[in-house]
Amino acid sequence: MLEKVRKAVFPAAGLGTRFLPATKAQPKEMLALVDKPLIQYGVEEAIHSGVHNIIIVTGRGKSAIEDHFDVSFELEHLLETRKKKDLLETVRAVSDMIDVAYVRQKEALGLGHAVLRARELVGNEPFSVILSDDVIDAETPCLRQLLDVYEFYHAPVLALMEVPRESISHYGVVDAEPVGHNGERGRLYRIRNLVEKPKVDDAPSNLAIIGRYILTPEIFQSLEAISPGSGGEIQLTDGLKHMLRSRPIYGYKFEGKRYDAGDKLGFLQATVEFALKRHDLGEAFRDYLKHLPL
Repeated sequence: MLEKVRKAVFPAAGLGTRFLPATKAQPKEMLALVDKPLIQYGVEEAIHSGVHNIIIVTGRGKSAIEDHFDVSFELEHLLETRKKKDLLETVRAVSDMIDVAYVRQKEALGLGHAVLRARELVGNEPFSVILSDDVIDAETPCLRQLLDVYEFYHAPVLALMEVPRESISHYGVVDAEPVGHNGERGRLYRIRNLVEKPKVDDAPSNLAIIGRYILTPEIFQSLEAISPGSGGEIQLTDGLKHMLRSRPIYGYKFEGKRYDAGDKLGFLQATVEFALKRHDLGEAFRDYLKHLPL
């Protein structure tokens, strides 16, 4: 019987140095994209994909994340007494949306290490990983697309995206062959090899791994078995490469648009495009942009 994916792990212990000084005293996951923090977009994607148990891997200075998903009695009381019903419902919806657990990553020793820290909370069952830096706008949530593949093949699945060759060294990259899935070809791949941040000339393809994963518990043994890479970090890509020796791993070229919100330009692009889609902001914001002296 196929085990259902019930949990989503959110690695959130990174320092967010690309956004200094804004992230000196504020977690990068709490940077607001229009009016919601980055991590909330990922949490909502998990919920809309049917995954309601959230595990957040935090570090020092990340208490704002815990506060955001907790009940705020003082704020709720204030909004209630001022009869601001819509805002009260918005605030309550955040704390009511998920069952959340936290585990600390005392040192930022890589994505693989962050996933490994969640081992006790995940247990011996399949789980998902969501990187909140990668904001994905899709009609069917990206995680749901991966879950559909997982439920068909009963195997780990990674989100893939074609990226320009000149940018390939910023990503984990796969060597993969296309396969059919329910009669569909062109989006699903069986992975043959994985390389973390290869040089342009050494990249096996232009298919990059984007921050959505469906993993099986064997990944924990693989992460423990591999040696740390540069800077003493344990890379998730290296753990997946090790796991590939004993079981198949698939990649799915998801449908949707991905924004690299961990990058200043990507964050600005996401802010503009998400604002334009808002029914309460879009029209006025579009008019404003039209009149800018660009």
